[in-house]
Amino acid sequence: MMLIAVIHGPNLNLLGVREPDVYGTVTLARIDERIEALAEELSVEVSICQHNSEGAIIDAIHQAGCEADAIVINPAGYTHTSVAIHDALKAVPIPAIEVHLSNILAREEWRQRSVTAPACAGVIGGLGAESYLLALRGAVALARESAEAAS
Repeated sequence: MMLIAVIHGPNLNLLGVREPDVYGTVTLARIDERIEALAEELSVEVSICQHNSEGAIIDAIHQAGCEADAIVINPAGYTHTSVAIHDALKAVPIPAIEVHLSNILAREEWRQRSVTAPACAGVIGGLGAESYLLALRGAVALARESAEAAS
């Protein structure tokens, strides 16, 4: 069965209480429940993790590269700074979709640049928790296309 790795970055464990005017009131647990429900509907499996440290996110990307068919990643604050996460995404042989709850292009100037996005097949953001569901659909479509091209 197809496996999609979902990697949540720093501070996302505080969703629901952290800046609800920016990130909404939905918790990470609820987002994960919605991701799992959609995965079941799409007949795929998901592995979901959340890490606050850059190294752990890189380790999760490396692991996904060995086990998963695609990645959905919210690098959160590392979006704007992490060349290392960019490089890890480029190093694995599977597509990734970058996801954001908020519209980073409508935020502070320094948040408008993603150093990780060029390593991804696409970026979805600004739609709250729905961004993750659209990203999952995109990741599944990319993985299926890749599997068809390989056969």
